[in-house]
Amino acid sequence: MASSIIFGPVNSRRFGKSLGIDLSPAKKQCNFDCLYCELTPRKTEAAQSDTIPLQKVIDALEEALLRFKDIDVITLTANGEPTLYPHLEGLVKHLQTLPQKTLILSNAAAIHRQSIQDTLLRLDMVKLSLDCATQRCFKRLDRPHKSIELPRIIEGIISFKKRFKGKLFIEILMVENINDSEGEIAALDAVLRRVKPDRIDLGSIDRPPAYDVRGLDYETLLQKARLFDPTLPVVITGKKNPPSTPYSYDEAQLLNTLQKRPLTESDTEILFDQETKVRFARLLESGRIIKKEQSGILFFTTPRRG
Repeated sequence: MASSIIFGPVNSRRFGKSLGIDLSPAKKQCNFDCLYCELTPRKTEAAQSDTIPLQKVIDALEEALLRFKDIDVITLTANGEPTLYPHLEGLVKHLQTLPQKTLILSNAAAIHRQSIQDTLLRLDMVKLSLDCATQRCFKRLDRPHKSIELPRIIEGIISFKKRFKGKLFIEILMVENINDSEGEIAALDAVLRRVKPDRIDLGSIDRPPAYDVRGLDYETLLQKARLFDPTLPVVITGKKNPPSTPYSYDEAQLLNTLQKRPLTESDTEILFDQETKVRFARLLESGRIIKKEQSGILFFTTPRRG
């Protein structure tokens, strides 16, 4: 059991070498039953019914850190929702004694609770899911426990961001014909402009889902990303299948595209044909395209006109 608590290390361009802690290794324990989840469907739970003792988690972590001495970040997650773990506060306090940075991946269902906020404030990075900003979409896609209300999640995220000194990331996973419409994206955009997260990871299904739903390909995700306010730091994540033929942009099209939606370096590699890459390099050298780093991600955009 101890070995299943710890997984990795996993190399990440954004976080470095990460060691994961699974706070529900034996089975799925979650207050959501998302349509896109790769885990076997299971009835939602408001609390863990199978809990690992805190000392067992700490012992497993310490053993792993003796073996892997170059870990950059420790990531809290679960086969389900990590904030359901009843000893989370004690675990996070222990993590504060370690030199590694800390990250939690949460569905944000409990972020409105003062006790959860106080615990997560001790971490360096917090990544919260927000797939929908309308009640109908939320109930349909995330299938939450009956005790969970979307308005409390949204207000909780906003209030937490105001208190948090670390980096707050928001993750949106798009599912075809559920949360990818212009109306749903507009609702999300309005919330995210209030939150002001450090980064927004926009992705889709890249593992076999529990239910019969379909994801969006890279090109479609890029189109959806352009519907968000261009000041929001949206990054397309997950597997990026390149278009069959890279696009050709003239200078005006390049500048217009980057003005509306900043792109990452990997985006430019995927989207642009060779001639466009030459034009892009020329515009970058002249200052008409600029680099902007945010939360470890390099974006390319145009200078703001004031």
